[in-house]
Amino acid sequence: MGDYVGFQQAPPVTKTKLSGEQLQSFFTGISQQHSMDQVTFLCIGTDRSTGDALGPLTGSRLLEYGFPHVIGTLSDPCDACNLETKLQDIPKGSTVIAIDACLGQSSSVSFFFGSAGPIHPAQSVGKPLPSVGHYSIAAVVNVQGPKPYWTLQVTSLHLVMTMAEEIAHAAASAFGLST
Repeated sequence: MGDYVGFQQAPPVTKTKLSGEQLQSFFTGISQQHSMDQVTFLCIGTDRSTGDALGPLTGSRLLEYGFPHVIGTLSDPCDACNLETKLQDIPKGSTVIAIDACLGQSSSVSFFFGSAGPIHPAQSVGKPLPSVGHYSIAAVVNVQGPKPYWTLQVTSLHLVMTMAEEIAHAAASAFGLST
């Protein structure tokens, strides 16, 4: 985990609520400071839960667009069981953009929260995982409720796939890849 251990103690960061159309501006800001080769996308989630599949779906699309450093795809997910191991695969000195699904208020479903700071994976389901990322995007895929695992299981696959494509397309556009 090397460079990423410090994220666990990071102070809260400001999160900006973004629509799908506003994602490109978020990524453009990153692309103006970091080349595509300096960036690693850490796409967190599992293909075993509809709501939590956002990360692997996004990671697979980012690879299809041509990003060279992507961790977490449908064929090789980065989930709660292997996150800490996968952090070791991040190239040294890389700028990490962490992407994960989350639950939130009904008014935020289908929106994204972007920040220049880490994301806290599995927070809605109460798992203690390290905070990760120099930048992060939390995609609100459903409403937070008393049974978060169940809520993620019954989340709309169409919504999750649409949001994953919005993230991948915005990143590709911002970094000058064909879309």
